[in-house]
Amino acid sequence: MERYNVIRNKNPREIVLLKSFPCAWGKCRFCDYIDDNSRDEQEMAALNSQVLSLVTGELGVLEVINSGSCFELPGATLREIRQVVKDKQISRLFFESHWMYRGRLDEMREFMGVPITYKIGVETFDYGFRENYLNKHAGFRTPEEVAAYFDSPCIMVGIKGQTREMIAEDIRLVKEHFKLGTVNVFTDNTTDVKRDPELVKWFMEEYGWLKDDPAMEVLYENTDFGVGD
Repeated sequence: MERYNVIRNKNPREIVLLKSFPCAWGKCRFCDYIDDNSRDEQEMAALNSQVLSLVTGELGVLEVINSGSCFELPGATLREIRQVVKDKQISRLFFESHWMYRGRLDEMREFMGVPITYKIGVETFDYGFRENYLNKHAGFRTPEEVAAYFDSPCIMVGIKGQTREMIAEDIRLVKEHFKLGTVNVFTDNTTDVKRDPELVKWFMEEYGWLKDDPAMEVLYENTDFGVGD
């Protein structure tokens, strides 16, 4: 399992994949990432400390991801991140959070003492598909609601049941309402959600220009950020 990498193309930053407590929701239909969670706080803190020791601060920006939200990281790990920010002169953090924590984002900003760019797994702005099929448990209805709290939505494409129109609308809304965004091309995993190869082929042809868009990162594989397994 790779847990540290340096991203040098779009939005240059160091990135670490840390272990956390189980996702507070943990019922998204498409997600099996929770296998990386744990309840052994001491073991998690020790592993996370090893990973954080690799951070050099060379780019002044650090992204921290885990199988859930940043609020589910152990307290010792959060304190260590704060110390790394100070010691390595990190000027900006990237964190990810579920919609349910939207009222606590400023709490983390105050704790860390530096600006935080918050990502959120929107998956799609199509409410019915997001809630009734993907079971995301994120009750917003408009991109404006999300933009009031979060900086960078992550959308998912290439799922059976999705349509070209849904994907086109999601990308339009991300571009219209946010300065940054991520597109995850769905890869089959242990869940019953399945990849639609024809839809993926269409997306890659229709939206190939996104690779040259400095505001959009496209992950064709889960490990395209250089971390994970």
